[in-house]
Amino acid sequence: MDDIVLKLAVIGVAGIGAQWLAWRLRLPAIVLLLVAGFVAGPATGFLDPATDFGTAYRPMVSIAVAIILFEGGLTLNFSEIRETSKTVRRIIMVAGPMIWGMAALAAHYVGGLSWPTAIVLGAILVVTGPTVIIPLLRQAQLEARPASLLRWEAIVNDPIGALFAVVAFEIILVYLGLHQAENLVVFIVFGFALAIGGGWAAAKLIVWSFARGHVPEYLKAPVLLATVVAVYAATNLVLEEAGLLTVTVMGLALANSRVASLTDMRRFKETITTLLVSGIFIILTASLSLDDIGSLDWQAALFVALLLFVIRPVAIMLATIRSGATLQERILTSWIAPRGVVAVAVSGLFGTLLADAGVEDAGRMVAFTFAVVVTTILLHGFTLAPLAQFLNLKKASKPGILIVGGSRWSTALARKLNEAEVPVMLADQNWNHLAEARLASIPVYFGEVLSESAHHAIDPKSFSSLIAAGDNDAYNALVCTDFGPELGRSHVFQIGRIDEKARKALNFTLGGLSLTKEPVSFLDLREKLLSGWTFQLTRLTDEYGWAAYRDSRPDGALILLWIKPSGALMFAAATTTTPGPNDRILSFAIPKDEARAEAASKTARKAEFTPAARTAPDARVGGAPRTDEGTKAL
Repeated sequence: MDDIVLKLAVIGVAGIGAQWLAWRLRLPAIVLLLVAGFVAGPATGFLDPATDFGTAYRPMVSIAVAIILFEGGLTLNFSEIRETSKTVRRIIMVAGPMIWGMAALAAHYVGGLSWPTAIVLGAILVVTGPTVIIPLLRQAQLEARPASLLRWEAIVNDPIGALFAVVAFEIILVYLGLHQAENLVVFIVFGFALAIGGGWAAAKLIVWSFARGHVPEYLKAPVLLATVVAVYAATNLVLEEAGLLTVTVMGLALANSRVASLTDMRRFKETITTLLVSGIFIILTASLSLDDIGSLDWQAALFVALLLFVIRPVAIMLATIRSGATLQERILTSWIAPRGVVAVAVSGLFGTLLADAGVEDAGRMVAFTFAVVVTTILLHGFTLAPLAQFLNLKKASKPGILIVGGSRWSTALARKLNEAEVPVMLADQNWNHLAEARLASIPVYFGEVLSESAHHAIDPKSFSSLIAAGDNDAYNALVCTDFGPELGRSHVFQIGRIDEKARKALNFTLGGLSLTKEPVSFLDLREKLLSGWTFQLTRLTDEYGWAAYRDSRPDGALILLWIKPSGALMFAAATTTTPGPNDRILSFAIPKDEARAEAASKTARKAEFTPAARTAPDARVGGAPRTDEGTKAL
């Protein structure tokens, strides 16, 4: 018992550790997860999932895959697919069967597998795993259209490919005389209808119960998770692996419904999915034995090469003719097709079932699948971003800033950021507040940034930071709270946040960081702007460093951020580091000449009322000493 707990702990730590290391090194997380699984399993023998977890191993993996696919369905909104729906349909309905057929032929004639194993393997390799694609898309920063194509195909094709494998397996059982053929078609059609109808009905039941208040807020996420597992298990009782389609349809239906709590639940599910993907990849890789690896020969290598360089590209390019996709999008989609958890899990299941049915080489199917998974993860993981860059399908790599709240101050800030070649957009729901920005050719968004339409019109991934600069502190806090999980809490800022009495102060969990180290209100910033303060951009050098720059600043100058030579943005209020040579510092301050004049004026006014000044000769009264009485008389 203690041994199993230790191994589960190692899986958890290794999985999250690999995710964190991938984030720090900007590497595909799946690659490091594969390495961790190989070290824990075949390399050291520390982890043997089938032996360690016994009969719970397969159900555990199956439920995890179901939850992962459901969370993927929650990310699919029909409003995102309007421009690419025809292409997605072609990829799924036309390219999918083509890949199945060609992969089966290649597995038999090139890979040397028997027809039963080749046909099932071809069906399984239709899938393109969302567990791999979604982390890759997060790092590659593709434009919206190609990212939507790859995400929709990965999530929808996973259950479709699994069901293709089910159909192939049932047909093979009939061919081997182990299954009756009379009711096979009716059975399969009924299973598909139940999967789709069951998923849709479960989603509608969730929406109705949540909207009517039949489920308390603290139970919504647990109820949703329990429902996913229940509908998956129930559908699988009718048709093996049909539950994958059920949970995907359920997630898709929920994603396109109006449930107020959906955002919070999606974040909860995303957290669960990250944990599951990390653990499952390590477990499945560790389950591969050295004998399985040794069974791979030149035939397996040639099969993998055909699948990647011939079968997939030919099927996609033919299926997407006149589909509305550009040539660059078609080329990217024809190459990027990494396989993941679902392919390995389904191949393990049907490999066992085929072996039980008497197919001698069924065990090789798992090894072939792993060869495809590892090869596609490595090749596609490291080539997605460079290929997208070459095809001009990658977003601008420079970090940008979204400024919410139109005013003279925010427009002046946006203008100065434009001069510094920092991508910027100004958003406000008042058209007049954007007038000056539009005249300055600053990109604007007219509308409510918290609306659903803004979520699709403004891609948060196009911006690395957000500044809420409206005249309402509470609204600024709301905007930062909404964008915080997407951009990161350390990348959302707001003006204001002045300490108030406890009765009026917002909770510290709401809002973003103060844009300035000493909070300044909207009214104070506007007053400073009207009194002559300006935004100033100063480049540091080896001779003119950070210390000299600070000493030269006028009193009260607000240092907002600095821009690294690489384009990275460092906000003064969110970092303890100091700028270096060639960094450009953006500050808001009164110009030096005006600062000197104002300081001299203050000194003169102060000197005028000193005791010595009161008794000094004054030219205005003929050189006579100026006294309080004389002043009163004047």
